Amino acid sequence: MKIKDLLQNKKVTVSFEVFPPKENAPFEPVVSAVDKLSIHKPDYISVTYGAGGGVSTKTVDIANHIQNKLDITALAHLTCVSSTKEDVSNILNQLKANKIENILALRGDIPQGVDFPQPMHYQYAYQLINDIKSQGDFSIGGACYPEGHIECDNKENDIAYLKEKVDAGCDFLVTQLFFDNNVLYNFLYRLFQKNINVPIVAGVMPVTNSKQIKRMTGLSGATLTPKYKAMLDRFADNPEAIMQAGILYASEQIVDLISNGVKGIHIYTMNKPEIAEGIMKNISQAIK
Repeated sequence: MKIKDLLQNKKVTVSFEVFPPKENAPFEPVVSAVDKLSIHKPDYISVTYGAGGGVSTKTVDIANHIQNKLDITALAHLTCVSSTKEDVSNILNQLKANKIENILALRGDIPQGVDFPQPMHYQYAYQLINDIKSQGDFSIGGACYPEGHIECDNKENDIAYLKEKVDAGCDFLVTQLFFDNNVLYNFLYRLFQKNINVPIVAGVMPVTNSKQIKRMTGLSGATLTPKYKAMLDRFADNPEAIMQAGILYASEQIVDLISNGVKGIHIYTMNKPEIAEGIMKNISQAIK
């Protein structure tokens, strides 16, 4: 099923994100994590395209497993940084062959010391979206940044770039992680003012450890709330407590989002089924 139809027709959607194994790492643990995540019957599962601009040959394989073995809608990531125009054409053919019809089109993070774009790469996500549209009947999502993209110091410009993606054919948008729901609500109002009317899916990341969250906020520019900082400071030396508190915080965040009319929730599971399980138990009645 196309995600644009899911978002339009369901009262609330809940989805998960997984990432493929690193180069030379075994494939089976990721498949096992996906199988455990599938127990919670998410509306779809997205598969990233490798961290830091690295090419992942496993994205299509995992998406195929999700789509055709688990019978769950798969959302495959594609990035400008990791894919030449020829790569994109080949991957689109693979996705079509595996009946995968949903793509999250991203520029991707540019690795340090890498000149970008190279002659055969797309420079911007809207260019990638245009090309995907020309090569198949896909439902295409894009990324958006409630606190603004870390490389853009002007929020008006950031929203103008976002509108370029929507005008190119983006059907829905998934937010970068955020920890203050009021930031999202303000962002949604600004999108409304600019006539950006595609569905917005809220990306929620539960904390699993303090080092990870510092790295993620550094990459994304997301701001920690005082409540979140206090939690990290209090439980810095207690990983189990941080995980438990992070699950509770994310659960409260999701319930508040749904209460305020947000219809799409995307949980960055970090390939940890136990995190998804904890959150899904906590929000089970809110998503009915």
